[in-house]
Amino acid sequence: MPLAQGSKAPDFTLKTKTADGLKDVTLSANFGKKNTVILFFPLAYTGVCTAEMCDVTGGLADYSKLDAEVLAISVDSPFAQEAWAKANNIKVTLLSDLNKTVTKAYDVLFPMLAGVGDTAARAAFVVGKDGVIKYAEQTPTPKDLPNFAAVKAALA
Repeated sequence: MPLAQGSKAPDFTLKTKTADGLKDVTLSANFGKKNTVILFFPLAYTGVCTAEMCDVTGGLADYSKLDAEVLAISVDSPFAQEAWAKANNIKVTLLSDLNKTVTKAYDVLFPMLAGVGDTAARAAFVVGKDGVIKYAEQTPTPKDLPNFAAVKAALA
């Protein structure tokens, strides 16, 4: 079960790969400034994850209008995430949780995905400017997408 709505969002600092190299992204940098949508996804280079991140990329302007930044987290390395993003024109900020610390903190660890190993489950959180979780969802299976209408409603 993911962390509950109304609880304080665990802060984190994770790496993203940019043209300038590795960069730290910290959740609490948004506190007091903007809302944050956190999307956990199992693995880069998989069909459902690619479709989800491409769809979210196409709707980034909608999230911006709702005063929200979208951060997507997987257990892939930042280098694999960067190559995947380039290959699929993904513009969402991708964060590497290689050690699974944030995935565990949000209680969305998916054990032994396809017999390969532990990954992040597919999940969505809306974190308000106050650092409190306004919406939390873990999908029934990794093949199911989050309820993006509910995510946007929590931001409205």
